[in-house]
Amino acid sequence: MSGWLLIVLLVAAIAFIVIGTAKFKIHPFLVLLVTAYGLGLLAGIGPTDTIAAIVEGFGGTLGGIGIIIAAGTVIGVVLERSGGAQVMAETVIRLTGKARSAMAMSLTGAVVSIPVFCDSGYVILSPLARSLASKANASMTTFALALSTGLLVTHVFIPPTPGPIAGAQELGADIGLVIILGLVVSIPVLVATYLYAKFQGNRVYIDPDKVSIDAPGEADDAEAEATGTGPAPAGRPSPFAAFLPILLPIGLIAIASIAALEAAPFGTGGLQAILAFLGNPNTALIIGVFIAFFVTAQSRGERITHDAVQRALAVAGPIILITGAGGALGGVLRQTPITDFLGENLVLTNLGMFLPFLLAAAIKTAQGSSTVAIVTTAAIIAPLTGSLGLESGTDLALTTLAIGAGSVMVSHANDSYFWVVTQFSGMSVSQGYRLYTVATALTGIVGIATIYVMSLIL
Repeated sequence: MSGWLLIVLLVAAIAFIVIGTAKFKIHPFLVLLVTAYGLGLLAGIGPTDTIAAIVEGFGGTLGGIGIIIAAGTVIGVVLERSGGAQVMAETVIRLTGKARSAMAMSLTGAVVSIPVFCDSGYVILSPLARSLASKANASMTTFALALSTGLLVTHVFIPPTPGPIAGAQELGADIGLVIILGLVVSIPVLVATYLYAKFQGNRVYIDPDKVSIDAPGEADDAEAEATGTGPAPAGRPSPFAAFLPILLPIGLIAIASIAALEAAPFGTGGLQAILAFLGNPNTALIIGVFIAFFVTAQSRGERITHDAVQRALAVAGPIILITGAGGALGGVLRQTPITDFLGENLVLTNLGMFLPFLLAAAIKTAQGSSTVAIVTTAAIIAPLTGSLGLESGTDLALTTLAIGAGSVMVSHANDSYFWVVTQFSGMSVSQGYRLYTVATALTGIVGIATIYVMSLIL
């Protein structure tokens, strides 16, 4: 098959993924898997080799991230159900002070979203956001945008959230390096979105006292707990215990990546081997799981850990399967000559990491899910990294983040998180488009601009 026909086939495959998931609401796992089969057969790979590529791509991807996604989800659900996520939020509020409560909501979202999914995080923290907005006589707009974008930033930039994990695995990027660089990228993005939230809050007033989703008194209770003016609920973990299950694994992974540098700051002997073992993402997240279990057992009893695992595995299962199907698609793409053709003929390869950014943005806008956008884009881009000039470890980590930046823009009516933010913030649909959708575009643009500057320096 000629190179140009392969390009047409690739475009058709992307269109099939978007139409199948967005218009016909077929589960992404099935759409990605059928696309992998169809692409392999139509590209002339042959039935036997197509199946082999799918199995190898699927199994190889899950072998790298299956445990990580499952363990990370368990930690998040345990923290959510034990009250740990709320404790984390209250701790950030106390540290920043009520005078900077909007900034605190942005930082709270960023911290809580590492272990907890955006939708759940917003539902959990929205009573606190509304109460703080009311006490400050401020517009709910400011607090809603600060919280929603804060949750979104770490959801797409910082492992062990599933999207960045899946992207890093598919591209072969070092997860520890993605964490370190993702933290750096998150800083200017959080600043920009916080300033945007303040700006829009001065322009669009939404009365927080008229936003009523929770039971009477719930928001006031949340604010009292956060600022230390009310009693803490019994059976919740301490701030140290709440943060430990997520910060310790992240720290172990980051230290292991530093230990693996060519300069060997920890030497090349036994210490480096121990750090490599403990900092392996699989090991680190499992350690985090058992710490979370211990915290829960101390504060709430054993039962919640069993229930949390059951729920977490139900949540993680579809994500793991979608990621594996993306790996299968990537495995098929690697068997085609499309990589060589693109490298030799298309000016698109001069776009570097802007190509994965734009592709992720297109897929996100069309079908709504950031995770599906990351998985699909990473599967398509992985065979092309050499042609795009993105081959070093730093380049691959930044490419993972570029895909994450694209995967946030733009959020609108086909994104479940759009409805969570608008409904729990008292926004009309038109206000959601003007306020939150624009905020997601700003998140992606500032993100890719920061990533590009970092690529020039590193």
